[in-house]
Amino acid sequence: MNGDSDNILEVDKLITSFETDRGLLRAVDQVSFSVPKRKTVGIVGESGCGKSVTAMSIIRLLPQPTGKILGGHIHFKGRDLLRASEAEIRKVRGGEIGVIFQEPMAALNPVHRIGRQVSEVIRLHQKISKKDAWDAATEMLDLVRIPAPEKRMMDYPHHLSGGMRQRIVIAIALACRPDLVIADEPTTALDVTVQAQILDLMGRLQSEMGMSIILITHDLGVIAETCDEVVVMYAGRVVERTSAEELFANPLHAYTKGLLRSIPTLETPSKSILNTIPGMVASLAEHTHGCRFCQRMGRSDRRSRERPKFEEVSPSHWVETCPECTSNIEH
Repeated sequence: MNGDSDNILEVDKLITSFETDRGLLRAVDQVSFSVPKRKTVGIVGESGCGKSVTAMSIIRLLPQPTGKILGGHIHFKGRDLLRASEAEIRKVRGGEIGVIFQEPMAALNPVHRIGRQVSEVIRLHQKISKKDAWDAATEMLDLVRIPAPEKRMMDYPHHLSGGMRQRIVIAIALACRPDLVIADEPTTALDVTVQAQILDLMGRLQSEMGMSIILITHDLGVIAETCDEVVVMYAGRVVERTSAEELFANPLHAYTKGLLRSIPTLETPSKSILNTIPGMVASLAEHTHGCRFCQRMGRSDRRSRERPKFEEVSPSHWVETCPECTSNIEH
């Protein structure tokens, strides 16, 4: 990372571990990426690859006391969030960095009205009256296209549909007009039509508000539709990083190619067996120091025991250069 002023966020060699009965296990292993201003960066990979742990490390919301950030830097608008005090990070979290959580019913308090939950976020970060905060919250519900926002302010979360609840979660994340929004699987629990509406809404609000977005997902279709750049994670590491256009046109890592092959297309016969990636992801306690995708594929030669370098192999296209997993590029 080079402190580029065009980036609002720079994550450099982040290491996050968890205390377990089997000792300290590394869930995020020297992850590096940047988020340009007003752009969307997608983080993609299978469940358990470290996507959400990376996101929660950025805002320091790891489970306590087990979650620990052991190394690296997270520079947000020039400040290293890992060196910030707890009071400083509370101001950033929700104020300058908004979070859209995966499951809206878990993110919303079932015993408080919608209006209270949105307006309290505003009052927490802005010195305004209850009435002004309530009015601002009502405007935010209107901004995310909640019908009859004045009425919905008095509703409880269980009164709303899944899509409406997700819009409320988005309203809370954007209530203080943050510079960066972290969206953790924001459409996973929604049907396809509502997914499209939510993604369109996020794109429109990004254009209007000028924010940057980190979009965490396992859905490459969502990545293709919404992201400017993509970070591919596998077993706690970044294995490939480039623009969305380049990733789909010229994937270099074997894991990325496997993910792309697994996407069904309109030409895929309805009764055909979908392509899958062989093998299983090793548990955290079993991760090798070398190439972890080689570990999955059962390759155990000398090279697979050495950690591959993460190199820029073409302009703005970075990849973990294991000879077995990137055999079509020069080393």
